[in-house]
Amino acid sequence: MKIIKSATLDSIEATIIDVEATFTKGMPSFTIVGMVSTSINESKDRVKSSLLLNDFKFPPLKITINLSPSELNKKGSHFDLAIALQVALFNESKIGFDDFFFFGELALDGTIKDTSHIFAIVLSLAKKGELKRVVTSLESAKKLGNIPNIDIYVVNSLNSAIEFVQSREKDKYLFEKEQIKYEVLNIKEEQYFYSRKYDEDFKDVLGQDMAKYAALICAAGNHNLLMEGSPGCGKSMIAKRLQYILAPMNLEEILEKAKLQALDLKDVDFTPTRAFRNPHHSSTKSSIFGGGCHF
Repeated sequence: MKIIKSATLDSIEATIIDVEATFTKGMPSFTIVGMVSTSINESKDRVKSSLLLNDFKFPPLKITINLSPSELNKKGSHFDLAIALQVALFNESKIGFDDFFFFGELALDGTIKDTSHIFAIVLSLAKKGELKRVVTSLESAKKLGNIPNIDIYVVNSLNSAIEFVQSREKDKYLFEKEQIKYEVLNIKEEQYFYSRKYDEDFKDVLGQDMAKYAALICAAGNHNLLMEGSPGCGKSMIAKRLQYILAPMNLEEILEKAKLQALDLKDVDFTPTRAFRNPHHSSTKSSIFGGGCHF
């Protein structure tokens, strides 16, 4: 039985998932098991459409896809590619998937797309040393290219993914990674990135020399800062500008910020500007920290 490696998010960390498949005689059916979410169950229709529109014959067998370990809840449409490869290559007994991880959502025509979970999953596994080689779409590869110590292989369609698996020259699919293009400060053999672009500048704050001096000390030492004063005296102006004088960020911090952006369904950027939140003084705990249950 062939096993394809993929992964799922458990909270904000990733867990490796084995995508297994069996093809047995019986009434033709297609079942996905292993405590899967609705987005994974809907994968059946995306996989069927992708295969049929690309001239693959869907096998008239009882197909069972298992995502192991089965006791773990799984979510995300990025399992589409691994499931489709299991079905498309069910007759290819000599093909192995080695230590490649496969991620990608399938469009109905077989195009492979990015999802919000892929960057967070790959970063989590790479930091733990559990992932070295990943196969995904070009859109995903552009984000993953900033993660060190991994090789990324680009496939843009289901046909391309099948050709990749069957090919002996996999290096031609290798994505050329680019370095983060910001100014660098080297401290004790570690690189820290910083930007000279300031959307807000302290020169706009007139007076308040003591408050600005306190903000400088706060930024230099990563201290907390509490400002009190009458409305309109400049507290919010100083707070908004504080993030632009915070310490430069190393690569790990930039990637961690990008991971949280991806999980929050925001556009991922790799700017070395630290995250900033600006809650109103009347905000409740629930509005700041969130609420509800996502089990």
